[in-house]
Amino acid sequence: MVHLKNSGYVPTDAKTLLAKADQLTSEMDVIVRDMRVSTKYLEFDVSVKKEELDEVVKKFKSIGSLNDARPVVEEKIEKEEALKRAKQYFNDEKYWECHEVLEGVWKKTHEGEKDLVQGIILVAAALVHYQKNENDICLSIMKRAMEKLSSSSGMYYNVDMDKFRKTTEEMISSGKIAPFMI
Repeated sequence: MVHLKNSGYVPTDAKTLLAKADQLTSEMDVIVRDMRVSTKYLEFDVSVKKEELDEVVKKFKSIGSLNDARPVVEEKIEKEEALKRAKQYFNDEKYWECHEVLEGVWKKTHEGEKDLVQGIILVAAALVHYQKNENDICLSIMKRAMEKLSSSSGMYYNVDMDKFRKTTEEMISSGKIAPFMI
């Protein structure tokens, strides 16, 4: 995962930026799988050999300056730490990484908690689509998330689920999507 600092791009620029990244790395053994635009970062999913990562970062400088670059792998971490990281990723608009961390939590939950975690995962996944300017897909996924979150309320590991649900519901009803903090 390569995060560049966002110097003014918006989600409608996602396809153009993906094409530019593909062009910049066309002579390399690199796959730029996807890209997302948050208010803070330009997030590129890149498959690259470790020894070629510096070259990719150098080529991407014409798009933006580096914030961080690191491999994303499934980690075995305790539930409380995973939920803390997921909240941090969500609040930092790194929704794909939030989704990935929560997948590990979801696999270890049961009954009502499983739906609650899946609902959060779906909202994070929806916001990934928002970052790619796929707003219809985003809203569709948010509607599925609300089905999972219908019976959740109160606090869940420092996440106010009532506020989370209300914010998601407001985006669905207004059609106006925006990042928010949890």
